[in-house]
Amino acid sequence: MATPAVPPKVRPRTDKVARWYFGGLASAGAACFTHPLDLLKVHLQTQQKGKVTIAGLCVRLYQSDGILGFYNGISASLLRQLTYSMTRFGMYETLKQACPGDQKSIPFYQKAAFAGIAGACGGFVGTPGDMVNVRMQNDVKLPKDQRRNYKHAIDGLIRVIREEGVLKCFNGATMATTRAVMMTIGQLSFYDQIKQGLLATGFFHDNPFTHFFSSFCAASTATVLTQPLDVMKTRMMNAKPGQFSGIMDCFFYTAKLGPMGFFKGFLPAWIRLAPQTVLTFIFLEQLRLNFGFFRN
Repeated sequence: MATPAVPPKVRPRTDKVARWYFGGLASAGAACFTHPLDLLKVHLQTQQKGKVTIAGLCVRLYQSDGILGFYNGISASLLRQLTYSMTRFGMYETLKQACPGDQKSIPFYQKAAFAGIAGACGGFVGTPGDMVNVRMQNDVKLPKDQRRNYKHAIDGLIRVIREEGVLKCFNGATMATTRAVMMTIGQLSFYDQIKQGLLATGFFHDNPFTHFFSSFCAASTATVLTQPLDVMKTRMMNAKPGQFSGIMDCFFYTAKLGPMGFFKGFLPAWIRLAPQTVLTFIFLEQLRLNFGFFRN
């Protein structure tokens, strides 16, 4: 008597892993929703005097450029995500997948190390796009005769290279790279660890609610870790030639505002980073579940 055929075991789609470029696509999608918040954050960080409220900034932006003023620099924001975020997410996923065995067995310190390495590379690669992004966002608050008026991100990069030299594209690269290390540790490694801990309880499942809660906690951690560096990075990237001699010069310039000067724009930064992080990981998880692949 013939033995009945055993149907192949169907693996649950929750076992799928993300492709290296999913993080960049997810981050770009999230940026389309959060760009106005990022714009307000940059405006708050680059003001040296006065206390303009978020509501005041919104009114000023609307009066100056209308509703489209809130999307100044969107092309640079997308360029930044497709360089900075794609690099750090791609490297982090690649490093994790290179580890033998189940990814759940990777200890947290190793995840943090992977995130730090990926963040350093992503921060450096994304510096040109990040600088153009800051400039385009800050342009709207300058008098019209002082605006740079970049048509789009690529035009901004070409003009920076032509008018200020190639090295200017990497102005603030040290600060951006350091910040990216802390940001990637706060976002990626903490997200993975929090999600893994929640799933281990048995009360949570690999679904959007778990993704939302894990990414919300990761966003809060990342904001605390990166805000002082973010303030200094923004100032250096928006600086005129010769304004700062180096990182320490920018540090002392910011310190004149007192300790809270390093956390200027913290609330807008958190308000911007929380939805950015949540949307990024929700988009990423949906890409993973629907278009990811199974490890052999």
